[in-house]
Amino acid sequence: MAELADREIYTMNPVEARKRLVRSDQELGSIRATAQLWHTSRQVVRKWLARYQAEGEAGLEDRSRRPQTAPRQTPPAWEQAVRQARQETGLGRHRLALYLQRHGISLSPHTIRHILRRHGCVSRRPRRQSLYPAHWAWEVDEPFALIQSDVKDIHAKGSLGTQHTTHLRRHHLPRYQWTACDGRTRLRFLAFSHTLNSTHGLAFLILVLRWLRAFGVETPVTFQTDWGQEFGGDNPRHVAELSQRFLMPLGGALRRYPLGRKGYNGRVERRHRTDDEEFDRPYPVAKRLVTISWRTHS
Repeated sequence: MAELADREIYTMNPVEARKRLVRSDQELGSIRATAQLWHTSRQVVRKWLARYQAEGEAGLEDRSRRPQTAPRQTPPAWEQAVRQARQETGLGRHRLALYLQRHGISLSPHTIRHILRRHGCVSRRPRRQSLYPAHWAWEVDEPFALIQSDVKDIHAKGSLGTQHTTHLRRHHLPRYQWTACDGRTRLRFLAFSHTLNSTHGLAFLILVLRWLRAFGVETPVTFQTDWGQEFGGDNPRHVAELSQRFLMPLGGALRRYPLGRKGYNGRVERRHRTDDEEFDRPYPVAKRLVTISWRTHS
């Protein structure tokens, strides 16, 4: 008898395979030879031969592995009480646990959740689709196709300390730094403002777009930002309106990364940290001189 291939064994119907195993043992007359033919152990062969001898082909069917006893199983009367309380009150699992406890039934919210699911009393909410499909910087091959944008509060005591932030305020320097970082080339665009609002945010993005178009860059640009109000807030309809009205005429679009996932904007977040460590802390006076020089020549 030819040896069976592993692929042939794994693609067989389990019950039909057991029947063929029994026939192989009847033809070979050896448990060891049958085990070698079927690439299994002698214990497995003895198991199915014993079931076949005791019950015939019915013994080769799959059996339930459910335990015979379940000491910690919730009594059926309690499950019925959970279902009835849910239908009458419409409460969630936590409030149902408190409601049932007042009626002498002590069940945890997790147990109530499992009971409701088993009886189809819970309608699972469809998974919410991402309104703004975010992109990682390395997923974009074309320069300026993805620009990560963010705003930084320069007067942050946590990163600069009281002495530096006091120095910046006394010299009336802009408080907010607007940063746009290309995900591919890492080219940065910077702007500064004294106030934080969506007008400054949109103006900054438009300036970046107009600069790119002035130098012949015709690539459609996606600005990926956080959920701050300075870039339109968390209202999808409002963000779409701003993008269509102000950015689409210049070949741009405004998108959000998933809430709380700053890693998607890792390029610009890392640049903000570098600014703190290598520029803002050591050289606050130099920053003042640079800003005054810009004001003088503008």
